Amino acid sequence: MTLRLYYHPFASFCQKALIALYENGTKFEKELVDLGDPDSRAAFQKVWPFAKFPVLRDEARSVTVPESSVVIDYLQRHYPGPVRLIPEDPEVAMRAHVLDRVFDNYVATPLTKIVTDHFRAEGRRDPEGVEQARALIATSYKMLDDELTHGGEWAVGDALTLADCAAAPALFYSNIAVPFGEHRNLAAYYARLASRPSFARAVDEARPYRHVFPLEWPASYA
Repeated sequence: MTLRLYYHPFASFCQKALIALYENGTKFEKELVDLGDPDSRAAFQKVWPFAKFPVLRDEARSVTVPESSVVIDYLQRHYPGPVRLIPEDPEVAMRAHVLDRVFDNYVATPLTKIVTDHFRAEGRRDPEGVEQARALIATSYKMLDDELTHGGEWAVGDALTLADCAAAPALFYSNIAVPFGEHRNLAAYYARLASRPSFARAVDEARPYRHVFPLEWPASYA
């Protein structure tokens, strides 16, 4: 197999890459990485020294591709499918890239701060940092709720893009810690994402690992 994805199914950035691969029916092999296992981590660091996933390895081209956004861009250029995840129109592509960064940096990343704080020992937690993370997510919700008034089905219109691949897992997890509340456009958008087969598949594949998540699962996530 030409393509190999180093990943963990529960990680939101890995789900982002999986959605892109599933959308286009791209053939690839999965290499599950357990960062808590010294041997698994060491083997992964030989591929990518920073031990951050996902990482795509293209054996046919002898190329290692880190970072979920770069992985999706690489797939678009070298293994395109029926779903064009990087829009051809440069202006629409720019909007997709901007929203991709919003979902990654201002939703998924602060959510990680909230989650990891639960694993800290008493006396070493960072309540102020957690509140800042919650505030950043809330700001993102307001911005996204306003952005989604364009009337299209997806983030930048009627076609699924890179931005939606980023949005689905980011919102899946963030809604647990910081509910959408009155942001109805955002909630409706997420409902559409949740019904997309590619994302539903990623969610199902991650179910066996839900016990490691320290926050309480909403009944709607059953």
